[in-house]
This record gives sequence, structure tokens and C-alpha cells, in this order.
Amino acid sequence: MSVQEAKSLQEMVKQKAQQTQTITSDFVQYKHLDFLSNDIESSGKLAFKSPENVSWQYLKPFSYKVVFKDEKLLINDNGNKSKLDLGSNELFKQLNHLISASINGDMFSADEFEIAYFRENGAPLVHFLPKDPKFSDFIKAFHIRFSKQGTVEEVKMIEPSGDYTRIVFSNKVENKAIPDAVFNL
Repeated sequence: MSVQEAKSLQEMVKQKAQQTQTITSDFVQYKHLDFLSNDIESSGKLAFKSPENVSWQYLKPFSYKVVFKDEKLLINDNGNKSKLDLGSNELFKQLNHLISASINGDMFSADEFEIAYFRENGAPLVHFLPKDPKFSDFIKAFHIRFSKQGTVEEVKMIEPSGDYTRIVFSNKVENKAIPDAVFNL
């Protein structure tokens, strides 16, 4: 992308983010491991409520729910519940912020990432490379594909090994009330 195209995309995405208080979406997650011939596929529902409440509810092939809420990570693994305080773990705190920012489209901080802009099949694609060495030990890069309207359509998280997780969003609904219970286990 040209510098002007990149700037236009940033402005469009930020404006869209400012207008978005909630998002619900279906998702399909593909986990690619080099040693497997096929990707591991799972699916579920995502809910986001500004500023940083996020619920990932996996429905297939297993029941699993992860909630980022009030600087806590809540996990329900088929009835086994656990809680982690994100405030005491800088890496998880950064991950929560990044997940929220990528969902609501407000992630163009040059302080945290080296950012490169591309087009793939006509759609905007942005590569984020973490500057923090501790974070880059965990995630090598994020690739985020946007719609022409500035919403996130796909997130690809690449690990240092080259394995990756690709999440494709569909049936997205914005600014519709979400019950608080969605962000509970």
C-alpha cells in the first residue's frame, strides 16, 4: 500500500472503532502445526464490549470459554473453571489489550509494533511485528485482514516456530446490547 492508502485505512479503522461499543461474531479458528497434514479446526462465538471485555466461546469440537474482563482472564474448560489476574502478568495484560484492539480496530500504535501495509486480493492486510522482545518470544507477528469498510475479517497469529493460528470472523453484528452474563463463566 502507498503511504496515503495506509493512512486512509488507519483513519477509517479508528473512526469505525470509535463508533463501535459492542461486537458479536461467529468465528472459525484454524490451528496450523507444521507436523500435521491438516489444520485443527474449531468454531464458536466471540463477544466484545468496550472497553476491554472479550468472550471467546468455543462450541466445536469441544466446549471451552475464555473471558477477558476487569483485568482478569477467566477460563471454563468443560466445567473446570479458573481465574488469572492479568494485572500481575504484563504479557497477558499486553495480550488482552492487543486482542481488544484488534477486535475493535484500534491497534495502530507504532510504539508497540513495526507495522507494514499490503493488499491481498484487493483487501487491506496489515502486518504487526512486536517490538517487545518478551512478547516476540510468544508471538512473532500478527497479520490482520480488514474489510473495505474497515472491520477486522481475519486475524493470523504467527508463533516464532512458524506455526500459526488463523481466526476468520463471520456474521458480525455491531452495537447491539450484549447481556453482562456473556462475560461470566
